[in-house]
Amino acid sequence: FTDTTWRDAHQSLFATRLRTIDMARVAGRAAKGVPNLFSLECWGGATFDVSYRFLHEDPWERLRMFRREVPNTLLQMLIRGANAVGYTSYPDNVVRQFIQRAATNGVDVFRVFDSLNSLDNMHVAIDEVRAQNKIAEVALCYTGDILDSNRPKYNLDYYVNMAKELEKAGANIIAIKDMAGLLKPQAAYNLVSALKDAVTVPIHLHTHEGSGNAIYSYGRAVDAGVDVIDLAYSAFANGTSQPSMNSMYYALSGHDRQPEMNIDYMEEMSHYFGSIRPYYKGVDKAEAYPNTEVYQHEMPGGQYSNLQQQAKMVGLGDRWADIKKMYHQVNMMFGDIIKVTPSSKVVGDMTLYMVQNNLTEKDIYEKGDVLDFPQSVVEFFEGRLGTPYQGFPEELQKIILKGAKPITVRPGAVLPPTDFEHVRNELSEMGAQTTDEDISAYCLYPKVYQDYNKFVKDFGNVSVLDTPTFFFGMKRGEEIQVTIEKGKTLIIKMNGLSEPDEDGNRIVLFEFNGQPRGIKVHDKHAKTTGVVRRKADESNPGEIGATLSGSVVKILVKNGQSVAKGEPLIVTEAMKMETTITAPIDGIVEEILVREGSRIESGDCLLRVEDAPKR
Repeated sequence: FTDTTWRDAHQSLFATRLRTIDMARVAGRAAKGVPNLFSLECWGGATFDVSYRFLHEDPWERLRMFRREVPNTLLQMLIRGANAVGYTSYPDNVVRQFIQRAATNGVDVFRVFDSLNSLDNMHVAIDEVRAQNKIAEVALCYTGDILDSNRPKYNLDYYVNMAKELEKAGANIIAIKDMAGLLKPQAAYNLVSALKDAVTVPIHLHTHEGSGNAIYSYGRAVDAGVDVIDLAYSAFANGTSQPSMNSMYYALSGHDRQPEMNIDYMEEMSHYFGSIRPYYKGVDKAEAYPNTEVYQHEMPGGQYSNLQQQAKMVGLGDRWADIKKMYHQVNMMFGDIIKVTPSSKVVGDMTLYMVQNNLTEKDIYEKGDVLDFPQSVVEFFEGRLGTPYQGFPEELQKIILKGAKPITVRPGAVLPPTDFEHVRNELSEMGAQTTDEDISAYCLYPKVYQDYNKFVKDFGNVSVLDTPTFFFGMKRGEEIQVTIEKGKTLIIKMNGLSEPDEDGNRIVLFEFNGQPRGIKVHDKHAKTTGVVRRKADESNPGEIGATLSGSVVKILVKNGQSVAKGEPLIVTEAMKMETTITAPIDGIVEEILVREGSRIESGDCLLRVEDAPKR
């Protein structure tokens, strides 16, 4: 059994933000309390960039911590094939180097998958995992319903044939990655039975409990001979997470395949994690009840809470029901694709874009030549993630690409190798660490890594702070202890806070090991500009409006510049979703109403283009 308790891996906003300090306290007990787990999934997937981006932690140090504390259990990670742990395709040598560093730092089992089930996009990762003498667990991503004869695209034969190809490609284990929890109990029995007959390697099943049927599906899979299943401690189970390991243990009572597990220890660990879970309430948005709507919208468990949070951030929180319906419509419009990171993000971005702008599928086909689609959608139809099974919808692809030619080969094949020594020099010039791990991180997430590096320079290693302090800060009169290394503990007491000065700075008064101190800190919330922008006139094609609430990333033109229809004008961003807005007409840039970094709301007028003849 795979214990996924630690797995920031569901990519749900809560799970990906579980801090290393909270896991380190009990990681050693996991090694002793349940030593007969198949593996501990503790790294990869969304955990990598989230560690840098939100927790301001070094994910490599997290992995090394697990290796130190859990020496007797296989450590497992999730890797997105040619996308590594990112949202785009990377050069082959970047993917190989990342796997080498992950293996060196402690990963034993690499669950390799591709968001479109493209074996071409997985070959490099599989080969490198095998070259490192590690276990290549290669996944087939499950979508649709093999029990539904009216939906034959992803039928039983499709998965059986894919499993045979994965085994030929070097898979040591084949994983069924049911990222949305769509695998119904009888389908689980049929699929596992067919795969056990078709291949000789072990079968590992991963699903999510969103519908409430996953325990039953696992039971049927066990009857069919599945070798490994993914579970979580009860404190983190159910909802969009995995089923409860504790519950599954009892569900198999009297069954000849009930595992030998220390249930008392499992309950103890659930109590621990249950006690710290309230600290994460700010980002813990898990639903507390089964939701069978998943069979309709087919949204991956890891995306469900993320997209819901994104919707709120861009002002669509009250339209969640519309978003779920639109998600299914977009998927079908795209040709019923496999939906898992990063392809699921593409569907999600298009969904938010269409709901925000009140667009229908008919609108896309009729007005597509003047619409600015999210960058991830454009890159998807360019073939930057590969080609979906049975190809792209041709007419829609032409509309979205607006005449640009898609790539028709494996994305990684057209990307030049990265010069790692050049990257090392770049890191040195910015004053960052230049280890191979830092080089790998910078190649995958250059901006996220730079932001992390700046944060550490400004504030130091905040991973040593206790979780309540990290999330909520200190109250007046509160005293905490911070252990910065073994045998070295600091005692910090908060004494007071001055009023903000005219620049928004405050003086924080505190005691540091009994000595009074004061530091100046800028309070970002002390002053608000409250900028209100006028909305673009929809009847005037020259008034360029924001497609989503977010910020301005880059302005690509200047006042007075002549532009042609379709020429890029401005890049905006909303919750990691970039959109390049283009000129809807030929003309001259008359007025730019925003600056780079400006906060914007949907519909805000960003700039005006006057029809050239009118001048």
